[in-house]
Amino acid sequence: MTTDAAPAPRQPLWLLLLLALGVAGGAVAYVPFLTVLLPTRIAELTGSDDVAALSYATFAGAIVASLANIGFGWLSDRRGGRPVWIALGLVLSCCLLVAIRFTATVTELIIVIMAWQLCLNMMLGPLAAWAGDCVPDEQKGLLGGLFAFAPALGALASAFVTAPGLAGRDTQLTLVALLVLAMVAPVLIFGRGRELPHLIKPTATSATPNRLPWMSDPAVTRMWFARLLVQIAEAALFAFLLFWLRSLSPGYGENDAARIFSLVLTIAVPLALVAGRWSDRVQRPILPLAICAGLSAAGLVLMAAAAEIAAAIGGYLLFGIASVIFLSLHSSQTLRVLPRPQDRGRDLGLFNLTNTVPSMIIPWLTLSLVPSFGFGGLFWLLAALCAAACALVATLVRPIAQKA
Repeated sequence: MTTDAAPAPRQPLWLLLLLALGVAGGAVAYVPFLTVLLPTRIAELTGSDDVAALSYATFAGAIVASLANIGFGWLSDRRGGRPVWIALGLVLSCCLLVAIRFTATVTELIIVIMAWQLCLNMMLGPLAAWAGDCVPDEQKGLLGGLFAFAPALGALASAFVTAPGLAGRDTQLTLVALLVLAMVAPVLIFGRGRELPHLIKPTATSATPNRLPWMSDPAVTRMWFARLLVQIAEAALFAFLLFWLRSLSPGYGENDAARIFSLVLTIAVPLALVAGRWSDRVQRPILPLAICAGLSAAGLVLMAAAAEIAAAIGGYLLFGIASVIFLSLHSSQTLRVLPRPQDRGRDLGLFNLTNTVPSMIIPWLTLSLVPSFGFGGLFWLLAALCAAACALVATLVRPIAQKA
């Protein structure tokens, strides 16, 4: 562990709060739309709950989002001025979100969704990289804890914009766009010029320019696969939690499942803040990740063995809380391990694949396991994935702590 004569530069708390608010604005942009408003719009256009149309729309959007996040991250590396890209993506994505109400066919809707995902990731890719340009390693744990507010605010926005009597169908998308604008604009206004010189100074980690980080640093590879494995488990539970609970208790309703999601987020957010701040103070940035991945695996084991609803909910609460903390803290600690500041936006776009790839894996994984082995078989496999993630990050606990 190294010590410096001069104290390391730090950012004021207000900047970390604004960066976290901006990231939460991204969640507010897509969570209400993809989970509630898009299915509603498809039903309006087709006259029924068209599962195929919804699948095409979400799949096409996920492909565009994956490529756009990498592409605009790379452009913000090469052309600089990340706030300019963020502002342009913010304005265009909000306009396209409002334009969705004017689509007349499912084909038009899918085209607009693809354009919206392109512009949304024009904002999100550079925004994540900008956080890496501004926040020093000594505060990345706290930043990760603040990132835990993003899914909570996304869920809260879904409930807010669909509240009875608040807004009609034609104005709900406009309301979402205004919320996103209000959450992202403050960091653009007050955060400019806060980049730290030592965080944006180009480094040469290999003889090959623009070399992918996986080729030069095994820590990056382990962090990428660890997040992918936990994301697969998280995505599977998000998609099939209600079906599983109903297999144990047929009367279990949508509102009951929603209350469990809310309880997970209510508990996870303050715990993520505490864990992140603790990891900064003791300079053990990766240790909470290993602990949370292990607890996620334990929760899935309890779920696999559960025979009644109370035990099942207890196992899910353990998994859900631990996985939310893991994913939040992982988002900020990834900024620590990426080796080349000049490629930060591109490399974070590659990490973003861990958020989109699971949605393409989960349907096939579920179809291959659940009919033959039940949900218990699926949960045992997911527990093994989380245990593998724990092992991957555990190998980094000591080496990264020594660099802190």
